[in-house]
Amino acid sequence: MLKPLSSDRWNSETAAHLLNRAGFGGPPAEIQKLAALDHDKAVSSFLDYEKIPDPTPNPSWDHPQPDRLEKLRLAIKNAATPQEAQTLRQQENQLQAQRINELRGWWLDRMAKGPRPFLEKMVLFWHGHFATSIEKVRQSPNSAYMMWRQNQSFRDYATGNWLEMLKVIGKDPAMLVWLDQAQSRKEHPNENFAREVMELFSLGEGHYTEHDITEAARALTGWSYSPLEQTFIFRPFFHDIGPKTIFGETGDFDGDDFLALIVKQPQAARFITAKIWNFFAGQMPSPPLNDALAEVFRSNGNNFKPMLRVMFRSEEFYDTSVIRNQVKSPTQWLVGSTRMLETDLPPPFLSSAMLRSLGQDLFAPPNVKGWDGGMSWITTNTLLTRYNDSVTIVQGTAQQMSPEDFARKQGGAGGQKLEKIAQRIHIGGVDAEKILTPEERMDKKLLVAAIEKRLLQTNLSGEQEKALNDFLEPKTKLADADVLQAIRLVMSTPDYQVA
Repeated sequence: MLKPLSSDRWNSETAAHLLNRAGFGGPPAEIQKLAALDHDKAVSSFLDYEKIPDPTPNPSWDHPQPDRLEKLRLAIKNAATPQEAQTLRQQENQLQAQRINELRGWWLDRMAKGPRPFLEKMVLFWHGHFATSIEKVRQSPNSAYMMWRQNQSFRDYATGNWLEMLKVIGKDPAMLVWLDQAQSRKEHPNENFAREVMELFSLGEGHYTEHDITEAARALTGWSYSPLEQTFIFRPFFHDIGPKTIFGETGDFDGDDFLALIVKQPQAARFITAKIWNFFAGQMPSPPLNDALAEVFRSNGNNFKPMLRVMFRSEEFYDTSVIRNQVKSPTQWLVGSTRMLETDLPPPFLSSAMLRSLGQDLFAPPNVKGWDGGMSWITTNTLLTRYNDSVTIVQGTAQQMSPEDFARKQGGAGGQKLEKIAQRIHIGGVDAEKILTPEERMDKKLLVAAIEKRLLQTNLSGEQEKALNDFLEPKTKLADADVLQAIRLVMSTPDYQVA
């Protein structure tokens, strides 16, 4: 198990697979550059991201702003009329909605153009694993900052230690709000938080008892946060200091002790390594493979990077059953499309609206379990939406929106200013001259081969390739519009929905 891939199998196909899975894909030149490295160096070019400078600035509001929030609280409290107080609340809600939209664009831009694609892929994994939604967090002050802070924590601890990650996210203010832990106290421990930590985040169903839940909830009492500072605080008067028995061990455990007890369980390693393998490989590992991954993980102090390095070097990761078997998530589809076509993402509000309609609303997962992934990404509606959205990406045009639709997609804002923006929306689209040689744009056979290489890294299935050739066959001379339509047709095939 986990034998390193032989050097004779490291080629453009396996390099493209690594680029698609450890990152978000890329153009042929990027694949060839990766394939020219030996396999170990290629893997390191993703995993050792700390060596790569990242000049991306944080949002301008990357701080708690307690003074602003206190002034807002007092202004609402001292408002002359209920209507005036309601207006202040609405203005704050619109500000937070605007910032969440900006946050989505900030993160998508990091995925599409940032120097550390693997790090952002890991952040996407953790966002789905510790699924937290703005739909509930927005009830708290400065909610956009709280969501950014959690996202940044995923980045800070992405490939580090499992226990440290559990502690950081367990104490994360957005998570404490999301799972109602902030109000937990010894008189009424919050069993929901304790249950979800074990069932969804660390062990999986069936690897703990109801008694473990009850006792763990007691251990977690006192964990809360400051609404003004948006920081974790421990409230000792709310904490149950009595003895607890968790996983058969007894002691005066607190929340940190509880998480340490979780990580001591062999199942904790098997659970998280299986989820990581599934996220990157597109299928759950076999029990022997999962045991091998977990052993590497545990033998390296429950640190993720050594296990990930072994995983990305292993023969199993490049098995024919793994390559091109993963349905692209909406985020992978959108970001990967712009990277392969060397074009810009649509504006943040439009990118967000596209992902929402495709089933992956970033910072708003459907529930605490996150997104199911796999074939659940594909329905009749979402598949048709992918085909339609390919027009936006390739042609650089978007369906005209009414001011009401625009305001809804923007997150609740509206008015004449937004109406003007909606009317003059412009997206760059694909530059055929940039991504294809003159010969490829003139010769139909060369064009098909070039598009397949760029978008699929393989050939279209027979039926789909015939449909593309049938479209091109009557063209006596290829215009750039025909070339772009050919690209869009390939993006509208079942073949393009997997990587």
